[in-house]
Amino acid sequence: MRPPRALFVPFRHGFPLDAPGDVARQRRVIEAALALVWDERLTPPALADYRP
Repeated sequence: MRPPRALFVPFRHGFPLDAPGDVARQRRVIEAALALVWDERLTPPALADYRP
């Protein structure tokens, strides 16, 4: 089953939101992932790269 939307992040394995305790950066990653849900131009499967 292919995911309808995926955000690929450039962080180490086990750190999907980057460094622990960096709340501002973690929030930006989550907002980027949620933006995929609300973007009406995307048609699943939609794959995007996160660029900090």
